[in-house]
Amino acid sequence: MRTLTLALAATAATAAFAPAAFAQDASGDTASGKRFSVVGGYSLTEPTRNPVVDGNLTKAEGEGTPTLSAAWNITDNIAVEAWGADKAGYRVSTGGNKTASIDGQAYSLSGQYHFGAADNIVRPFVGLGYHETNYSNEKAADAGALAGNRIGVETAKGAVATVGVDVNISPTWFARADARYFDGDGDISVNGTKAGTTEFNPVMVGVGIGARF
Repeated sequence: MRTLTLALAATAATAAFAPAAFAQDASGDTASGKRFSVVGGYSLTEPTRNPVVDGNLTKAEGEGTPTLSAAWNITDNIAVEAWGADKAGYRVSTGGNKTASIDGQAYSLSGQYHFGAADNIVRPFVGLGYHETNYSNEKAADAGALAGNRIGVETAKGAVATVGVDVNISPTWFARADARYFDGDGDISVNGTKAGTTEFNPVMVGVGIGARF
């Protein structure tokens, strides 16, 4: 969390200095003339729900992971974004003791609406779309309720909602902070038999640097 706090502070600092830099570059291409954008970033994953597995209420904790997105800006306000994350680990515990570990990798396709004019310094945006989260490397802990069992987690599918803000540094470069909520679940199996559903419904909060072209 300290890493994310520092990153958000850096984004705020960028917002303070961006107006001068953006004004200096205003004589060149305008942001509205650039229809494609890419953003590289880093997000922290935090599950909002905890699954029940084999009758045991578990607690899930996420971690950070790199992210990458590409967007086609249909107009200055409307965009279509393809977004993906690297694998993020989930630690699953029962009664305070580690029960299992799982890797989750999310990707999504969303429509976005960006508020304000393309050359505004600060531009909030919202998005809504569809995601799939693939799970792999499911491993039961050496001790605990699932010790010695084979675990499988089905791909989670559902809606994804995004809120964020872009801070224009120049007509080409911008900083981004966003939060994404992933709804949807998949079956959890123990030794091939369904034992629950993931129901992580995670929130991913991230920051990044983007470029338009």
